[in-house]
Amino acid sequence: MSIEERFAEAKARHLAGDLAAARELYHGILAIAPSNHEVTFRLGILALQTGQTDEALVWVGLARQQHPAEPRYCLGEGQILATLGRYEQAVRTYREALAHAPASIDAWFALASVLEASGDRAGAIGAYAALLELDAFHADTLNNLGNCYRQQGDIAQAEGAYRRALAAQPAHASALANLATLLQTRGHLDEAVALLRETVVAEPGVAAHRVNLGVALAEQREHAEATAVLEQARALDPQHADAAYNLASVLHAQGRREEARAHYLSAIALAPAHADAHNNLGNLFKELGDHEAAAAAFESAIRARPGFVAAYNNAGSLARALGRMDDAEARYRAALAADPRHSASWNNLGNVLKDTGALDEALDCYRRALDCDPHNVVAHSNLAYGLTFQTEDGYAVLDECKRFAARHEAPLLAGAPSHANRRDPHKRLRVGYVSADFRDHCQSLFTAPLFAHHDHEAFEIVCYSSVVRPDTFTQRIAGWADVWRDVRTLDDAQLAQTVRDDGIDILVDLTMHMADGRPLLFARQPAPVQVAWLAYPGTTGSRAIGYRLTDPWLDPAGDPHVDSQYSERSVRLPDSFWCYDPHSSVPPVEPSPQRPGEQFTFGCLNNPCKLTDRTLGMWAPVMRAVPEARLVLMAPSGQVRERLAARLAAHGIDMQRVVFRAFRPREQYLETYREIDLALDTFPYNGHTTSLDALWMGVPVVTRMGRSVVGRGGLSQLANLGLTELAASTDEQFVRLAVDLAHDTQRLATLRASLRPRMTQSPLMDGARFAANVERAYRQMWAQWCA
Repeated sequence: MSIEERFAEAKARHLAGDLAAARELYHGILAIAPSNHEVTFRLGILALQTGQTDEALVWVGLARQQHPAEPRYCLGEGQILATLGRYEQAVRTYREALAHAPASIDAWFALASVLEASGDRAGAIGAYAALLELDAFHADTLNNLGNCYRQQGDIAQAEGAYRRALAAQPAHASALANLATLLQTRGHLDEAVALLRETVVAEPGVAAHRVNLGVALAEQREHAEATAVLEQARALDPQHADAAYNLASVLHAQGRREEARAHYLSAIALAPAHADAHNNLGNLFKELGDHEAAAAAFESAIRARPGFVAAYNNAGSLARALGRMDDAEARYRAALAADPRHSASWNNLGNVLKDTGALDEALDCYRRALDCDPHNVVAHSNLAYGLTFQTEDGYAVLDECKRFAARHEAPLLAGAPSHANRRDPHKRLRVGYVSADFRDHCQSLFTAPLFAHHDHEAFEIVCYSSVVRPDTFTQRIAGWADVWRDVRTLDDAQLAQTVRDDGIDILVDLTMHMADGRPLLFARQPAPVQVAWLAYPGTTGSRAIGYRLTDPWLDPAGDPHVDSQYSERSVRLPDSFWCYDPHSSVPPVEPSPQRPGEQFTFGCLNNPCKLTDRTLGMWAPVMRAVPEARLVLMAPSGQVRERLAARLAAHGIDMQRVVFRAFRPREQYLETYREIDLALDTFPYNGHTTSLDALWMGVPVVTRMGRSVVGRGGLSQLANLGLTELAASTDEQFVRLAVDLAHDTQRLATLRASLRPRMTQSPLMDGARFAANVERAYRQMWAQWCA
């Protein structure tokens, strides 16, 4: 057999994949013709194919020595050098190839590719451009050129290159996928999905294309089809970790938690360092209430990707929810160390600082969040709400709320549709309530009396619930609704359409600017009449919300400077803004905890964010005037107590007389009031729920009336109990009232014994009366719209 015949057979075996036989034949030829550079080169290629890169480099180098002017050999050596990561040598070798063959498309493409791989994108763009001078319709080049422009942030040039690649080769799968994902990041979802469908048709056996399509469909909230497409991707490639991860994410978004957990775990089994899967699994465990597993998952995410901002934030939010404020603050600060411009991290740090009483620093964090991202709706809500704790100036709060509305709501208000609701003032009204807190939450203390006493013949009650973890309270509230909708997975636009489809006449916002509120739902004006109530008695600043409920004590009628603090029209309920259900008759009220010879105890179980310097400045003279008394406060351990202790000491309050209690479940928290003789209110934001809890437990509350609505909550509650003498209009009067009561043990004992009966017999706990008042207000609002 001649050398040519041997070589032909060796090549045939090589191309057929019979590498061992091909190698043996090649070596046989070299035994006869050791200078056969083509065989030497092919042995190099065969070694590269079998992963023997160092040996490959030796063989190809020998071929180049034997025939220096052959461009193919330069290209082969460059390919091996690139595989070894020796990019500079690869570039020199490709340039040698071009010196021998300046019009070689393959050499220009190889040079551009290795420049791109080495990070020299400008050089790569130049090389791709030189290739296009030779072949203007080279689709692979245009696609790669688009990638280079994209990596440089030149999105317009990248899009143009991808579109030219597709003009040259309409079924170029990589260009289709790249253009689609680029358009997806720019919000052009419909075109992106259409292109990704073409990608799947172009390469139906590639799982990654179906993964991309599934992700885009999920972003369109087409969850059913996204699930089906991602399941196809998993079937095509069971080892594809991103297919498992994204399928888990879509199932998670649909509330299918157990299925989602299985696929997250599958993704992690396939790719143990899959940081996103660990992070999302942590969120799922948190939703399920498995806090230990959630914390472990977030730690795994951070180990897999040091500097993972989202995982730091999630770990911080978990720690905050568990009352571990030091840990939460450390996590948020770690996130900001990784990305100082991360708006959500500034917002979250603001939340934990507010919770710990560092109010000025918290407000600064919210402003920093908005500097980083002016469209951060949550941070802007937190800033607006946080101001209510800091200032008595209702107009300052209103101004911030108006800035919120102008920035976030105005574009939506312009597109709000007209309403087709039947204008009949006497019809059965459909009233919708929107909340994420239909659960074991302080809000339920006030929604329960209303919902339990609604007149269902005159009003149809529809609840839109975004509760993450429903509980027995959720079931209880759902039982009072005519229609219950779990809308947690709906975005604001989808929920707005649901409200319109339900024909809601009056939509009530129970959350406003507090956590998990949905202000941009109300900005879409899905109902003709929209009302703010409950979260706090202030303003939303929204032009879309026409009314706010209040009472004559929170907002005295006849004062022109009162109603002008609100963007809404104020509707005063006859008695009280609140109607209270303690959800428990235990623990019972006991006689005063002070026994002969024992310490008198002042107390305040409000969140530390209400313990402002104005508050501590009022309390300090009280403590000086009753030197034998102690003070019970509620605050988590760690830096929160240390900061608060330092501020108390700065106001002259001896820390030896201060006792801290941790946050505890409701019944245990109520037990704390049995330690307290007299409650001291906060200022400028009074206690609201905590004051009602104190009164229910037989503990009198001395309050300080302010100019803002949140600073008149104590007055409203005491007025409904016939105890306005406990409401002070100045700091000096507050001190005098508290000191006099501390020294009048007989009066205190009488008050303590009478408070629970007063509560149960007052408008504050008369659910039927309160519901009738609210329904009368709704009917008046509706009549106005009909007119």
